[in-house]
Amino acid sequence: MTGGGEGEGLSLEYTPTWVVAAVCTVIVAISLAAERGLHYGGKYLKKKNQKPLYEALQKVKEELMLLGFISLLMTVFQARIVKICVHQGVMEHLLPCSLSSKPSGGEESHSPPEASGHRRLLAEAAGGGYCAAKDKVPLLSLEGLHHLHIFIFVLAIVHVSFSVLTVVFGGARIRQWKQWEDDIAKDNYDTRHALKNKVTHVQQHDFIRTRFTGMGKRSAIMSWLKSFFKQFYGSVTKSDYAALRLGFIMTHCRGNPKFNFHKYMIRALEDDFKIVVGISWYLWVFVIIFLLLNVNGWHTYFWIAFIPFVLLIAIGAKLEHVIGQLAHEVAEKHIAIEGELVVQPSDEHFWFGHPYIVLFLIHFILFQNAFEIAFFFWIWVS
Repeated sequence: MTGGGEGEGLSLEYTPTWVVAAVCTVIVAISLAAERGLHYGGKYLKKKNQKPLYEALQKVKEELMLLGFISLLMTVFQARIVKICVHQGVMEHLLPCSLSSKPSGGEESHSPPEASGHRRLLAEAAGGGYCAAKDKVPLLSLEGLHHLHIFIFVLAIVHVSFSVLTVVFGGARIRQWKQWEDDIAKDNYDTRHALKNKVTHVQQHDFIRTRFTGMGKRSAIMSWLKSFFKQFYGSVTKSDYAALRLGFIMTHCRGNPKFNFHKYMIRALEDDFKIVVGISWYLWVFVIIFLLLNVNGWHTYFWIAFIPFVLLIAIGAKLEHVIGQLAHEVAEKHIAIEGELVVQPSDEHFWFGHPYIVLFLIHFILFQNAFEIAFFFWIWVS
């Protein structure tokens, strides 16, 4: 080869051995460092008896293995993919960018020799000559395949990072409630407090006054509006925590009044992390649908940004409404009760009686946000 592309066209047998060795050293060192980091991270979690987080780490390894296999398939079959030829008219529909923004031949002629040589190499490697002989064009160019490769890699990295940050921030928020758990445990272990007969006036209880009285007491619409705005400030108070804690203990472990509800919530968060960290098959379907609908003029990237926002608002309002329903059930049935106020947790308060739907939507929201950020970086880099 001649011209600007001469240095870029050297094959491996004409590349200095020190260059090949240096590149391989860097790649192998980075790969081994990542593998050892995951390995020792798993050993640390097992040593600390953090089984849910260890299983979440295994999910991360599975995702990396899947992405590695996808990368291998794209690399092995790229020579065949770029030789799939179609008519020019097929490639002029459903484009992400307008054809008017595509550089013309005259504009390319003013490019530097290095750039034109590089494009010529790409065109040759992409099977342009093979398809041009048939008066057709490649279905997907080598450069396009390379950009798709980068997008999948960036998506995986951003999604895993988002999932980890979400669990870290969620765990930090739950750990702020440890003081409430300690205060409640101290009161329960106080002998004089435990033996004292107590009558609770329901309407005067902090939990009922906050969740039942006022706006939303008589109207379902006003109740939903109250739940909608409540999610933005002080969504969980100490009275909420105490009521939900006691309701859980009386429902699921009545024989263990010293049950540590805070530790249970931490374990539940770790268990849920195993679910949200993975990229399930339906999320890959979403990626494919977005890539299909990312057509110039449809503004898909703009409209799709509203999906996680609307879902997040809906989930927050629903969870607040569930707590309000628990308070409503007690306030409607009792005026005064002997002992502490006890709510009755039930799956029936959730959508279709399945709390798992909330976790599924949170999983989708995390992936959606990661997808949008990855797509932004992909466009920026490519």
